[in-house]
Amino acid sequence: MIVTSSTHKRFLLAAVLFFAVLSLYAQTAPKPGIPLTDLAKELSARVFWDPLSGMAVMEKNGHLVNLRAGDGLVLLDYREAVALDPPVILDGALIVSTAFKDHIEKFFSSAPAPVSYRVGAILIDPGHGGKDPGAVGTAIVKGKTVQVREKDVVLTVAKDLHEQLSRKWPDKNIRLTRSDDRYISLEDRVEIANSIKLRDHEAILYVSIHANAAFNKKSAGFEVWYLSPDYRRTVIDKSGGESAEILPILNSMMEEEFTTESILIAKSISDSLEQRIGKQSPNRGLKEEAWFVVRNARMPSVLVELGFVTNPGEAALLSDPEYLKRCAAGIYTGLASFIEHFEQSRGFTATP
Repeated sequence: MIVTSSTHKRFLLAAVLFFAVLSLYAQTAPKPGIPLTDLAKELSARVFWDPLSGMAVMEKNGHLVNLRAGDGLVLLDYREAVALDPPVILDGALIVSTAFKDHIEKFFSSAPAPVSYRVGAILIDPGHGGKDPGAVGTAIVKGKTVQVREKDVVLTVAKDLHEQLSRKWPDKNIRLTRSDDRYISLEDRVEIANSIKLRDHEAILYVSIHANAAFNKKSAGFEVWYLSPDYRRTVIDKSGGESAEILPILNSMMEEEFTTESILIAKSISDSLEQRIGKQSPNRGLKEEAWFVVRNARMPSVLVELGFVTNPGEAALLSDPEYLKRCAAGIYTGLASFIEHFEQSRGFTATP
């Protein structure tokens, strides 16, 4: 969620609450507890647990709980920060304490805050373009050798995705960084993203689309990348007037929110692409990397690699307009699933 005046205020309040709680909280050894997935079943809550990053999200009755292995700070609805026993990983499961269970059970039973959140804008960024062709490969199509350029593949998919999203949500600001074969620097792409204006309680999502390349021509498959949770960056405006003590906590909370949402978007897109193209292109899974665009865009961001143009078989697929339509449909369905849940879980109901 991008920082608007209202989101800035709620994170500032959460930061102040965090300091108040932290002053009373003495970290002790984790007490015996319960696997988070078992707790979610017991409470009839939805849960997402990413062992790679150690981050987890629980959702029920319009409430969201964000937590991370080894971190005693738990975020509730991105509005309140509480200090509880840090979750620990045992045998691949995230274990939470009985104190955590009691607190979250009470939290889920409370009425959600009467605030509606919605995705107000989506920026689709087809990589490369103009003088930069990106990865280049060749394929045999109907007995002829054809050149397959990354910049052409991703532009086709991006324009199709833009059309689908605009048709579903004419009230949202759906934008492309480029709609033709032109070169745009990485810095300019990020500037476009960070300059999009939003209303209060609106979020913006950034989706970068690429095709892959490798020296090994047998390398194949699609993958979705997000920024590593361990990467530290500044995502808030330092001119907001907050004290030097509050600012790092406020920034950390925003980083946690962006990272959590990026992981959820990546997983949703990956699962959807699996349904659309998984029989022809293997799913290489979710990946972490500090790509320039995802680390500098101050919003939830993912980078999608559609396949390897250096693999002759995948290059042939990526030259097929019908296959590219399925790629676009996969990204669209994954995004739509995330957006609908994001808005519904925060009390926003789209007008039929």
